[in-house]
Amino acid sequence: MRKPAQEQKIVLSPALEAARPPEKVSWDYTPGDRFTAWKVRWGIGRMNCRVRPGLYALGSPSKGSPVFATANYRLSFDALRRALTGTDAWLLVLDTKGINVWCAAGKGTFGTLELARSIQDSGLEKFVTHREIILPQLGAPGVSAHRAAAYTGFRVIYGPVRADDLPEFLRLGKKASPEMRKVRFGLYDRLVLAPMQLVYYGKYLLPAAALLLLLGFRIDALFTLAALLTGAVLVPVLLPWLPGRSFALKSAVAGLAVSAAVCLLLGLPPYSAAARILIYTAAASFIGLDFTGASTYTSLSGVRKEMRLATPAQAAGLLAGLAMLLAGRFL
Repeated sequence: MRKPAQEQKIVLSPALEAARPPEKVSWDYTPGDRFTAWKVRWGIGRMNCRVRPGLYALGSPSKGSPVFATANYRLSFDALRRALTGTDAWLLVLDTKGINVWCAAGKGTFGTLELARSIQDSGLEKFVTHREIILPQLGAPGVSAHRAAAYTGFRVIYGPVRADDLPEFLRLGKKASPEMRKVRFGLYDRLVLAPMQLVYYGKYLLPAAALLLLLGFRIDALFTLAALLTGAVLVPVLLPWLPGRSFALKSAVAGLAVSAAVCLLLGLPPYSAAARILIYTAAASFIGLDFTGASTYTSLSGVRKEMRLATPAQAAGLLAGLAMLLAGRFL
């Protein structure tokens, strides 16, 4: 008969039980670290921006020092050690396949079993006398605290949303204030994500715009660039103020406004303007919809539902606009 969940233990192979010694890391955030962060924000080497999973000694931790869990995404790891400047601590890095804590929790890689394996593989209990491990709040969707405790004997404590609040969290006796529990997604948070969207869609739309320019379609080259900038930059900037809850709708409103403004600026006739508004509003809406995966506003089920509803409408707008342009050339 299967044991109750609280009595189950994870059985490790002998090879996994031989943990490597903790690597020592410092609080220093070097110019090289800043350059790496800049490259990742622009999509350069993003999939290789990883830290080796395992246990790390930050500063000179003792057996009574706190233990913090994080993802093996380099930027998550760096944010944690920077926030803990001056604090001696143990950092337990889970193998999240190079994904940040919040996204990995949704995907299941920052999860209960991975946490339990990491604790046991690293031999954490040999390095500390207490049995507590602090997790970021955004990792909570993937981790069952009582199951992790049953598997490992370590009590899970959920820290604040932001690593910057950790010093105050520790000062308060490992308690988070209501303000620390709030998930914020301000202008800076949105802007730092925009370059990734710009680079990802730019590798398709910039060559397309260049080709249109070479073929003599200068107006459409301009509209293509406008759609790219609208969906990748303007939508993240104006996100809270664009109407509606749907990202596709918010992006369509921005795309409609920008496309209409370009039409007025160029003095296009109504039929030509209407066709291009349909095409490039749909394009901006599609690009902006992708930003939903970077937002703290949405859930996985919500994203899937929105894509099922929005993608057919975007395709219909694009095809209708193209049909109007083609018809206009023969009528």
